[in-house]
Amino acid sequence: MRRVVMLVDNAVEGDSRVQKTARSAADAGWHVTLIGCAHVDAERRWRLGDAEVRVLPLAAVAASGRDAGSRDGSGLRGVSGLRSVSGLRARLVARGGLPLRAARLARRPVEHAEVRFWRARLRDGAWRRLEPGLWDYERVAGPVVDDLRPDLIHAHDFRMLGVAARAVDRARAAGRDVKLVWDAHEWLPGARPRRDNARWLPAHLGYVREYVGHADAVVTVSDTLADLLVRDHALPERPTVILNAPIAATTETSAPDLRKRCGLPPDTPLLVYSGAMAVQRGVDTVVEALPLLPGVHLALVVADPAAAYVRQVVARAARHGVGDRVHVLPYVPHRQLVAFLATADIGLIPLHHWPNHEIALITKFFEYAHARLPIVVSDVRTMAETVRATGQGEVFRARDAADLARAVRAVLADPARYRAAYEGEDSPLPGWTWEAQAERLDALYRRLLTPIR
Repeated sequence: MRRVVMLVDNAVEGDSRVQKTARSAADAGWHVTLIGCAHVDAERRWRLGDAEVRVLPLAAVAASGRDAGSRDGSGLRGVSGLRSVSGLRARLVARGGLPLRAARLARRPVEHAEVRFWRARLRDGAWRRLEPGLWDYERVAGPVVDDLRPDLIHAHDFRMLGVAARAVDRARAAGRDVKLVWDAHEWLPGARPRRDNARWLPAHLGYVREYVGHADAVVTVSDTLADLLVRDHALPERPTVILNAPIAATTETSAPDLRKRCGLPPDTPLLVYSGAMAVQRGVDTVVEALPLLPGVHLALVVADPAAAYVRQVVARAARHGVGDRVHVLPYVPHRQLVAFLATADIGLIPLHHWPNHEIALITKFFEYAHARLPIVVSDVRTMAETVRATGQGEVFRARDAADLARAVRAVLADPARYRAAYEGEDSPLPGWTWEAQAERLDALYRRLLTPIR
């Protein structure tokens, strides 16, 4: 049995794509070990079907920063002027002499100078100085990968690409042929920086550019993103698209009823938003539209109903006089979600325009579709184009509450017209299942590991 090692930069539990990938590969006969790296107290182990999961504890970034100077081989120790100014700002903040916001604004010129300096000296390798915490993933996961002696490494998202590439190089130097698959979950140039500094994005972009050429194959989440990756990295082969589709065979029909949880009768119009809550997700636009939609209720299915931003949205609804029509509910188990959503009338995706929102078919898009819900989506490119092509919903102008209300009224006036897109020979649903995606991934693995005769 050929061994596959998968790598991801999180604790695995909340990452449905990673979990499904590992489990389905193991079901297809591969010997799968999924390695997560996260800030946990101790190593955690469990199984996803026949796949083994190991979550390794990351040490403090400070420790990896001390390692970086000896590991990157650059021989450069930094610029005393840049470091002394940056250190002064840190000391002022620590002593209460510079407010946090002012400190962030004050340090930006220093950070931009650091980026220019290290990019000029190390080019794409500047990440070693700008984001040395990336070495944590290498230090923690690299030896484990070596010990497992995989035939193929599947690196999820961008941080683990370098870890996988270096492991492949070590294996090949030892005489073993190991293949590398990079799974690009998002378009990195369009990502919001994970920290408020000027170093984050250029460092990670350089990191990816340094290692993307090591990949034997690339997979990603949409056709739009596949085209961008070809353009950005001059890939010799177009990435294989593996959609973030739900597992059709494990959907539980005996799930809780969303409408009953909201205390609503069957004839009350019910909109649902399911997923993460943040300003750029556009739920505020829905709340602003509710006064224009008399009698229409909104269900928010979220990870933490008590989270600060969720409370802000609820308070906003109360100020608009529609607080009694907004219902906040916790997540249900993944296997119950499709059946849980099915008693709503419309699934909402009110995203703001942001580069990564334009290129993805997100997980909730497929979950709504399998629940046979008409979808009302903002005019973010890929999902809007898909909805217009299939006829499964309506598109509105992002952040425009009046236009969202128009789209909702259109669907409620003739819901059967939109639900019909999910029926018949032209239904997209058979291809929008994880089972169909897993077949593509298995075929890719087998192609990469089949000897050329």
